[in-house]
Amino acid sequence: MKTETITPAQVVRDADGTPVAPAFGDVYHPRGGALVQARHVFLAGNGLPARWAQRRRFVILETGFGLGNNFLATWEAWRTDPQRCESLHFVSIERHPPRRDDLVELHRDSPLAPLAEQLAAAWPALTCNLHRLAFDDARVQLLLGLGEVSAWLPELVAQVDAFYLDGFAPAHNPDMWQPRLFKALARLAAPDASAATWSAARVVRDGLAAAGFEVTRAPGVGGKRDITLARFAPRFTPRRAPGRTGAPSDTRRAVVVGGGLAGCALAWALAERGWHTHVIDRHAEPANEASGNPAGLFHGIVNAQDGAHARLHRAAALEAHRAVAEAIAAHRVAGRTDGLIRLETMPGGVATMQRIVATLGLPPDYVQALDAQAASERAGIVVPHPAWFFPGGGWVDPRGLARAFLARAGARCTWRGGHGVAQLESLPRGWRLTDAAGGTIDEAEVVVLANAADSLRLLGAPPWPIESVRGQISGLDATQVRSLRVPPHLPHLPIAGAGYLIPRDDESIWFGATTQAGDADPSVRLDDHRANLVQLEALLGRPLDVDVQALHGRTAWRWTSRDRLPLIGAVPDLHSAAADATLRLDQARFVPRQAGLFVFSALGSRGITWAALGAQVLSAWISGDPIPLEADLLDAVDPARFVARVARRTGQPAG
Repeated sequence: MKTETITPAQVVRDADGTPVAPAFGDVYHPRGGALVQARHVFLAGNGLPARWAQRRRFVILETGFGLGNNFLATWEAWRTDPQRCESLHFVSIERHPPRRDDLVELHRDSPLAPLAEQLAAAWPALTCNLHRLAFDDARVQLLLGLGEVSAWLPELVAQVDAFYLDGFAPAHNPDMWQPRLFKALARLAAPDASAATWSAARVVRDGLAAAGFEVTRAPGVGGKRDITLARFAPRFTPRRAPGRTGAPSDTRRAVVVGGGLAGCALAWALAERGWHTHVIDRHAEPANEASGNPAGLFHGIVNAQDGAHARLHRAAALEAHRAVAEAIAAHRVAGRTDGLIRLETMPGGVATMQRIVATLGLPPDYVQALDAQAASERAGIVVPHPAWFFPGGGWVDPRGLARAFLARAGARCTWRGGHGVAQLESLPRGWRLTDAAGGTIDEAEVVVLANAADSLRLLGAPPWPIESVRGQISGLDATQVRSLRVPPHLPHLPIAGAGYLIPRDDESIWFGATTQAGDADPSVRLDDHRANLVQLEALLGRPLDVDVQALHGRTAWRWTSRDRLPLIGAVPDLHSAAADATLRLDQARFVPRQAGLFVFSALGSRGITWAALGAQVLSAWISGDPIPLEADLLDAVDPARFVARVARRTGQPAG
């Protein structure tokens, strides 16, 4: 999916006070009122709330978020319905979203103002991403895709129960009512899905009918004579990609092997979706390996091409900010979320950086390109280069963040430390985990391997290349910093570049880190302290008089894939892939999978950034919920991507 600039909506009110979009020459809702339309056309037109009664999940897709009235009305109907579904997923697409201040102002006098205030408080940076906003203990989730509807519909991974077709009128906005878009709805439609729209235009009715919907007219409201309703009744059922199938489980219980950031985050994300987990780790306490450093960074990245890496890290950084902020506020975890400075030495300096930001249309609440003087003012110390400022970046204690994830999972998570898993055995329905003596540790229909390198041993020869990278960090406690006066003034914010500096709130500093592939030495080495000091001096642009003997340190191993992206998803079934020559293997989503077996690994040096988004993506995949990541990016982190690459190159599955 190509990134597009997100231009916020320009909303004005006409003489009657009705919001109008000047760019489209149309009103946002009938003069009779937004909630009248929402309740009559979209809720009642889709048989709601009756159709979601006592269901585990109900999914709505809206083409045209507008000012959020339909979402707010639906959320309010869900809240007040004693027979409501367990979880409500509302997926909405908007090319010109309102600004946060506009949301507050436009809904100030609305009967749903309290809900609108919650929506505004959660409103994201307006980037071309699929933003996940969670409400009511995550039982209501809004997935907001910002950009063109024609670009977003092919990228959604969901099964939709009801469609709200709510763009501006076909005469004013014909791009939202093209035949190919109705075909995209059919791909997403669950059996017996419904659709409703205020429009009775022939192009709308014909488009729905051609896509497999049975179309009827119904009385309108607020001066509108007719509206259009539809039910999905195709002549054939569209084939769904086997690699995107969830893990149906009556018990909704999973075993997660690995209690680092990845495993703990997944326990939280699954708990939000009603699942119970056992988190098994060979250590007694969480986050004792790569996730056990005293401080770590999280932030997005900027790349002129804005390819998969940049888009994925942007999405991950936005989700990480929310998770870290919650850990700090609710669980007293050490950290800050008020920004990060990343030094940049690209040719052309800040002028080139600013051109990239302008070309990509990245908003200032996501990233700003600063010259060295502005970066120095922001950091509170003199820095030698221009820099990217990420307002939503920061630092956190990784171990504290892991514990916060477990706390958020609450009673739905059981920690089982001190258990080393020796073997993973397939059962007729599920998996058995055994210890070195052959005793059963646990059994479950769903198992997730979030144990980095150890997943390689348990799986035998999985079709993905990952390697260990040793990293040593260095630090000085507050007393040492004051006595050595190094640096003379601590920065206000963490600074990254070739290396990083994290000033903790306790006035200690941590910096590093070395990167040594294949190095298995666990000791803290003076030479590595010296290398970290060299990096720190380059960040600060001046020499430092520090005795390496005074430095503290810690060594850990990060596991990274060959393409530097995580492994998130269902484990490929190579036996089935090799046995059936008719299978299509050139795309990851078509590769067959081992039922109920998933992996969440290879987060590399960005475990803090990746943990929350990866957990939400994988928990949605397991649960069969709409996945909060576009399809091409899901392909980019899918463990089966390596199978697909081999198939494209050789015509044979990876073995």
